[in-house]
Amino acid sequence: MSAVPLFLNVDEAAELLRTTRRAIYAMVERRQLPGVVRLRRRVLFRSDVLLDWLDQKRAPSPEE
Repeated sequence: MSAVPLFLNVDEAAELLRTTRRAIYAMVERRQLPGVVRLRRRVLFRSDVLLDWLDQKRAPSPEE
């Protein structure tokens, strides 16, 4: 995977989380996603915060 930009837009966040734009907006409304930055009507996500959150959510592998 190439370098991840500092901020992700809704489409990029949806691709990263393998979900839809609609689901991303719903999770933002329910305050379920970290690193949300709002610039007027635009919603962006701090990629480092989102990736860290994803890492914390993963299930431990049997080797761990």
